[in-house]
Amino acid sequence: MTTRRTFLKKAGGSVALASMTPAIASVAAPESNKVAGDDLFKLGMAGFSFVNFNLDQSLEMMRKVDVHYLCIKDFHLPYASTAEQIAAFHEKLKQSGVTGYGVGPIYMKTEQEIDNGFDYAKRVGVKLIVGVPNEELLPYVDKKVKEYDMRYAIHIHGPDIKLWPNATSVINAVKNLDPRVGLCFDMGHDTRFGDDAIADLEKYAKRIFDIHLKNVTAASKEGKTCELSRGVIDIPAFVAMLRKIKYDGSCSLEYEKDMKDPLAGIAESVGYFKGVCDATKSGKRKA
Repeated sequence: MTTRRTFLKKAGGSVALASMTPAIASVAAPESNKVAGDDLFKLGMAGFSFVNFNLDQSLEMMRKVDVHYLCIKDFHLPYASTAEQIAAFHEKLKQSGVTGYGVGPIYMKTEQEIDNGFDYAKRVGVKLIVGVPNEELLPYVDKKVKEYDMRYAIHIHGPDIKLWPNATSVINAVKNLDPRVGLCFDMGHDTRFGDDAIADLEKYAKRIFDIHLKNVTAASKEGKTCELSRGVIDIPAFVAMLRKIKYDGSCSLEYEKDMKDPLAGIAESVGYFKGVCDATKSGKRKA
């Protein structure tokens, strides 16, 4: 079996190479950020990881760890942004080789907030909203995904709040809605609720439109985000399941530890994930 040491060695190599890479002048083609070989899924960053940093600082961290997909948060691109501001935002991403693939999470407690969220996503030019709607508003969300032809992925939050604590709570609520209403699968929060994230990934694959990639210190409410290589979730098994279900969306690292100084943990996590994917890809000889 390939050891954690092997993965971490790959991680160190990835980080070192990234730190020596000059600034990217144009958007990388989507295929260029496939994690390993023929994998369909892509590695990205959840915007909330950068809540304490401006856009330039966030993009610099992404450059250093060689990640090219971003789920956009409103603190980097406000909801009221003009067309000119949105265009300038995308140009800045392009200069860093980054593609904004979705927006959110966006909390939605009224129909007006849902209207605003869908309008925002359309103006930004993405086809995925990560949302947190009140449950009674799901029929209105269903109406909107049909009107806008967008995917709407409900984000889960574990045992911390009653609304959408785990994957099952979302699936039970949306199973009879339009198939474009689904799940942003936060594997860490699902685990903290006491569920099996790998089993849920397989069970709910058809409704999973986005993944918040993370590991946690315990499968309980007390569990905290940690570096991807150090928690209770079996990441190689998770990657194997991504391949089994042919997941073709983004796995976006949401790093919620050391949030005022996160680069080292982000770099370790990205390097570990890339190392796992590379070491376990089809046809790779195991050490």
